[in-house]
Amino acid sequence: MIIIPAIDIIDGKAVRLTKGDYRQKKIYNEDPLEVARMFEDAGIVRLHLVDLDGAKQKKIINHKVLERIASNTGLQIDFGGGVQSDHDIRLAFDSGARQVTGGSIAVKNPGLFENWLNSYGAERIILGADVLNGKIAVSGWQEDSSWDLDTFLEKYISKSIRYVISTDVSKDGVLAGPAVDLYNDMTLKFPQLEIIASGGVASMDDIIELDKFPLHGVIVGKAIYENRITIKELGDWNQNLKHRTQNLEPRTK
Repeated sequence: MIIIPAIDIIDGKAVRLTKGDYRQKKIYNEDPLEVARMFEDAGIVRLHLVDLDGAKQKKIINHKVLERIASNTGLQIDFGGGVQSDHDIRLAFDSGARQVTGGSIAVKNPGLFENWLNSYGAERIILGADVLNGKIAVSGWQEDSSWDLDTFLEKYISKSIRYVISTDVSKDGVLAGPAVDLYNDMTLKFPQLEIIASGGVASMDDIIELDKFPLHGVIVGKAIYENRITIKELGDWNQNLKHRTQNLEPRTK
């Protein structure tokens, strides 16, 4: 399980929200590129970048931030927030995103999202499956939908989705521990998916707990900015994972 640090953007600045509430905003750095460079210097290779202005306004707003980070680091960026049209997704990829996450669009315009899957491939499109009150949450978590998680995932498995980021919104930004039961249930029911956990991680102990499940990765945000987890710890984890993977012996028949 790889660790993927997160940078959330409002007004071009690195921020964190609590439970997706825009009124509970805390600015951590005026320059997201500075934060991204710190991650890269520690050996991090992946970055989760979210345009919170875009999520609220239903179109990409902070693509220049994406462009600056992609142009000035070697980080592999998955980008989400406000990707609601063909123009938006082209803008995200042209600005340097390696992958794009679609959540609201997969609920509100499934035909368009399926076209993206067909056009760009399952390696480049991530399904955002964020859960609030048992239902998929959309529009920057400002709205519930009628989709329950299992039905939503089954629908897109049939469309060849491979990567899924899932956040229990009630856990996000409160540093109270991740939704362990949610990810246990997801990995048991959907072993074919590369599931990325998000929300609630407060310590390395939480990461160790999540590593018990066959998750692809975990996104960590506020715990880094509140100094609950150091950037060095993240880099060491991913470097150790790299060494373990390299040392695995090939399977024999």
